[in-house]
Amino acid sequence: MAKENDEKMTVEEAGRMGGEATSKNHDKEFYQEIGRKGGEATSKNHDKEFYQEIGKKGGEATSENHDKEFYQEIGEKGGEARNKNRD
Repeated sequence: MAKENDEKMTVEEAGRMGGEATSKNHDKEFYQEIGRKGGEATSKNHDKEFYQEIGKKGGEATSENHDKEFYQEIGEKGGEARNKNRD
């Protein structure tokens, strides 16, 4: 999005443009690697209680946004995946 000479770019616009440029220059493995590094750094800086709390918040948010059928479907998929891994 072109700006007039005296208009500044918002943080959101700059972030979007940077993200788009990065995605053009990097592949899936790049994102997997930075995700792994971020996960390792997070695990070094946080304890078990941190993960329990964010898991609880995530579970509460998920339960507010999904119904019984959602849980049945993901349970079925998980069971199928587990059975495949046992074979």
